[in-house]
Amino acid sequence: MFKNKLAILGAFIVGGLILTAIFAEMLAPYNPLEQNIAQGLRAPNTAHWCGQDKLGRDLFSRIIYGSRISLWVGISTVSISLVIGLAIGSISGFYGGWIDELFMRTVDILMAFPGILLAIAMVAVLGPGLNHVILALCLIGWVGYARLVRAQVLYLRELEYVTAAHALGATPARIIIQHLLPNLIAPVIVEATFGMAGAILAEASLSFLGLGAQPPTPSWGSMLNEGRQFLLLAPHHTTFPGLAIMLVVLGFNFLGDGLRDFLDVKKV
Repeated sequence: MFKNKLAILGAFIVGGLILTAIFAEMLAPYNPLEQNIAQGLRAPNTAHWCGQDKLGRDLFSRIIYGSRISLWVGISTVSISLVIGLAIGSISGFYGGWIDELFMRTVDILMAFPGILLAIAMVAVLGPGLNHVILALCLIGWVGYARLVRAQVLYLRELEYVTAAHALGATPARIIIQHLLPNLIAPVIVEATFGMAGAILAEASLSFLGLGAQPPTPSWGSMLNEGRQFLLLAPHHTTFPGLAIMLVVLGFNFLGDGLRDFLDVKKV
C-alpha cells in the first residue's frame, strides 16, 4: 500500500477533508455567513486568502464549512446505499429464482435512466434541500452495490466452506451474515470509496443547479453557481470552490485505486 504514492496522496487528502470538516470552527478565520457588501468580490489578499464573494463573505471560511456538507452527503449516501445494496444483493444472489429476477429487473430499470437526471427529477418533485438530495442519490446509489454483492455471492455460495455450513445445518441467514458477507467486504470497500467521490460530485452538481443546500448554507456547488456571473470579473469566486471539488474527488479516486490493489487477494 505504501508503495503506491497516489494512494498515499489520496489518503492524505481524504484525511485532510475529514479533519477540516470536524474542526471547521477552529480553522475558519471568519464567520462563513458574515457579510461585508462594501468589500464584495474582492480578490485574494493576506486577510482573505481566497477572496470574498459578492456579499463580502470570506470564501476560504465558506469552503471550509462547505466540506461538512460534502462529507455529510457522501457518508450518508454511501452508508444507506451500502446497507440496501448488501441486503438486496446477498439475498438475490443466495436464493436466486424469482427473488433474483425481481430484484435484478428492478436494478435494470433504475440503471436504464441516467443517474444524475433521475436525481434531478426526484429532487424537483420533492423540492430542493439537502435531505432530498441524499434521498435521491440513495435511490439510484444502491444498485451498483447490489450488482457487485450479487456477483460475489453467486461465486462464494458454490465454495466448499458454504457447502460444509449447509451440511452442518446452518440457516441461510447465518451463512449470509457469518460466511458470505465477511468474504466479499474487500470489493465493497473499494466500491464505497469510489461512491464517496461520486456522491460529493453529484451533490455539487445539484447544488450548482439550485436543488441542493439552500443559501446561505455554504456549499461548494452553490458557490460555483453564485460566482458564475462574475467569472471574468472575479474568477476567484469559482476557481477555489472548483479546486476544492476537484481535489477531494481526486483524493477519493486515488485512495480507491490504492485500496483495490491492496485488497486484491489474487495478488497475494
